[in-house]
Amino acid sequence: MTKERITVSVDADLAAAAAAAVAEGRAESVSAWIGAAMGEKAARDRRLSALAEAVNAYEAEHGVIGDDEIATQARADRDAAATTRAGRRKRGAA
Repeated sequence: MTKERITVSVDADLAAAAAAAVAEGRAESVSAWIGAAMGEKAARDRRLSALAEAVNAYEAEHGVIGDDEIATQARADRDAAATTRAGRRKRGAA
């Protein structure tokens, strides 16, 4: 992959975190650490864009998703998560 040199300014605590990652062997260099973070941000932005497109397509076909529908789904998701956690606890205690 072709590399491009850029100059950026970052908060001092982020620069220290990058230097610590290098010192601890978790990153090859500060540039590699920052490049990985940029790659993760770019991937996250692509996923959010795809999700927005999917929601827009759904709403174009079925109408706007209402607050009540979102609240109902959030409750269902919490219930499903609680059931999953309870099942894991049971298997761990056996």
